[in-house]
Amino acid sequence: MPGAKELAGAGVYYGAATTEAVLYRDVEVGVIGGGNSAGQAAVHLSRYATRVHLLVRGAGLEATMSAYLIEQIGELENVELHTHCSVRELRGADHLEGATFDAPDGDLDLPLSAVFVFIGQQPRTAWLEGVTACDSRGFILTGTDVEEGHGWNLDREPRLLESSLPGVFAAGDVRHRSIKRIASAVGEGAMAVQLVHEYMAEL
Repeated sequence: MPGAKELAGAGVYYGAATTEAVLYRDVEVGVIGGGNSAGQAAVHLSRYATRVHLLVRGAGLEATMSAYLIEQIGELENVELHTHCSVRELRGADHLEGATFDAPDGDLDLPLSAVFVFIGQQPRTAWLEGVTACDSRGFILTGTDVEEGHGWNLDREPRLLESSLPGVFAAGDVRHRSIKRIASAVGEGAMAVQLVHEYMAEL
């Protein structure tokens, strides 16, 4: 969309809020997305920003966000929820200065100093096509998700983080049904090292 590429890292951030929040003290910011990550970012940013605009495409948060986060957000006076909104344009010369959204009542223009985008992920596993089995979105199937017909060719079952290609392991966000959190990715990475050692001991 207009302005997204030019302002990336200069007021437009993807999935980042914890470290940048302090930079936007006493200004208005936006969070785009309706999942738990967006909700957590909105709550965190509310400690610094004068107002946090939470913008979602749907009719509300109930279908995509945990109840405890919805309750927290509802208690924050400086967090404003905008439903049925989609971003049209991000504006600014050297840094984000504002954004325009398509809203039910027409254009919604907001004087945002930062926008934090939480709209999902792309696994970027196209380079593995034909090598390991992936789900319909491209996330790598591992462990019990590797089924007959996925190309597994050993007598044993795949290990917990093992892909359909024996000896190839996947950890973190790229894995099908993984918990999309840094701590989980680090933990899975450590587990994968141990599983690699076990695999190599079989050779």
